[in-house]
Amino acid sequence: MFPCLAHRPWQVLCRVYLQQRAPLSQRPSKIAKPCFGWQSGGGVHKLWFSFPDSRVTSLKWARVQNCSTTGSDKDGSPAGPVEPKPTGKEQAAQPSAKAAGSKPQGLLKAESIQVKVRAVLKKREYGTKYTQNNFITAVRAMNEFCLKPSDLEQLRKIRRRSPHDDTEAFTVFLRSDVEAKALDVWGSQEALARERSLRKDVESEYQENIFRNQKLLKEYKDFWGNTKPRSRNRATFLQGPGKVVMVAICINGLNFFFKLLAWVYTGSASMFSEAIHSLADTCNQALLALGISQSVRNPDAVHPYGFSNMRYIASLISGVGIFMMGAGLSWYHGIMGLLHPQPMESLLWAYCILAGSLVSEGATLLVAINEIKKSASKQGLSFYEYVMQSRDPSTNVVMLEDTAAVLGVVLAAGCMGLTSLTGNPYYDSLGSLGVGTLLGTVSAFLIYTNTEALLGRSIQAEHVQKLTEFLENDPAVRAIHDVKATDIGLSKVRFKAEVDFDGRVVTRSYLEKQDIEQILNDIQQVKTPEELENFMLKHGENIIDTLGAEVDRLEKELKQRNPEVRHVDLEIL
Repeated sequence: MFPCLAHRPWQVLCRVYLQQRAPLSQRPSKIAKPCFGWQSGGGVHKLWFSFPDSRVTSLKWARVQNCSTTGSDKDGSPAGPVEPKPTGKEQAAQPSAKAAGSKPQGLLKAESIQVKVRAVLKKREYGTKYTQNNFITAVRAMNEFCLKPSDLEQLRKIRRRSPHDDTEAFTVFLRSDVEAKALDVWGSQEALARERSLRKDVESEYQENIFRNQKLLKEYKDFWGNTKPRSRNRATFLQGPGKVVMVAICINGLNFFFKLLAWVYTGSASMFSEAIHSLADTCNQALLALGISQSVRNPDAVHPYGFSNMRYIASLISGVGIFMMGAGLSWYHGIMGLLHPQPMESLLWAYCILAGSLVSEGATLLVAINEIKKSASKQGLSFYEYVMQSRDPSTNVVMLEDTAAVLGVVLAAGCMGLTSLTGNPYYDSLGSLGVGTLLGTVSAFLIYTNTEALLGRSIQAEHVQKLTEFLENDPAVRAIHDVKATDIGLSKVRFKAEVDFDGRVVTRSYLEKQDIEQILNDIQQVKTPEELENFMLKHGENIIDTLGAEVDRLEKELKQRNPEVRHVDLEIL
């Protein structure tokens, strides 16, 4: 009746209920008791139950019996009919029925009762630390368990799907095999721990030697001269933002030198503010150049997402420098001019230097504006959106500084002209305060935009919708939740989402690559719960691998269709 009960290692939980009740007036004087037993014949084992009419009992009867089908008493299985002991209520009901002295009119025909039989697998306790089926790579096996490549050759090798885009599969080992091999090689856990400690000390000494050798190599290059070509840095500063920054450094450095001479000759507060302004621009743009050179470095183990944010960090420090050095000193000198006005000398040289500064600053401003227009058109943004979103912080800083420089030159020249016409030095001091206010406004804008970029700003909603629709249109995806797409710098996007996969589509994708006839044959061979468990575990693990392959496929296609998306994290919901 139940083929799976015919095997010793498995037990069956049987629970039988009498669902009907009979009124007291219909009870016979003697209540028959239910019984059950085992019957074997023709190689078939059967479990049988015998019950009287359910109307003769007004109480429910429940019974739990663990049975085996061996037919012997060693496993606790009854070989023949067994009469269960009555419950307390049944014992109380039997004397009362005898005392009544009434006899039943006749035995009623037995009624069939549905018996529910359920096969239950024993729950496996894995413990708090279960690593029997964990995989480990060869590099980790050698580093963590101090093994040699020759030690791993004797272990079982398993080919698994690679998590990297450049390789399809790689070899791993069972962690339990590696642990057993480590104990076999080192003898005990204590010996293995001592070897780990020794290797850690050797590695620390090796790192110290590397640092010392790098320092000596740097000193050697400084002494003899470094002849190694720096093609990457050279190319970085010959195009794009690097070119704009280098042009700005050269022009602002010359402007600072000539403005400083004009201030020494005239003593003008506005000229001093302009000299400080040019010095601040030169220092800040040198800092921008450092940020650009650091941002093109390749990712390493400490910074897996690269150094692209160095441009935002340099721009943020530049904004703070403009505020502290440029605006602060300009306000200070303007306030001191109002409190202690000084007569000024001839302003002719000052006007000439301001005119030259206006031309040079204007040229740098045009270079920065052309670069921003070119970059904005490539990304499909307007000029205003590109500047407000701080897509290229280095070029933005140069453009805003040069804009402030041009306006500052016009303001300083106007205030100096009023001073020369009226003879009142207060106009010149007011011009210094105006330049300081202009620099403070620019620095506040730079600090705000770069702080927003460093905090992880989301990309445009239209772009997020485009990425989401691409995933939702895939047959293997049911829904997308918790979408996060952030700009990690230099127009690079990190995309994260929780994906609800369609299990039927994933399973069908797995079955399309299998031999269906072989699977059907394997299903027909399943006769015992152990065989069923092995069948499900085998194909269940393969389906999980197929799900991982689907995740890799989606990530790869998402990057190919959207080159700006550099990092994709799809989590299975």
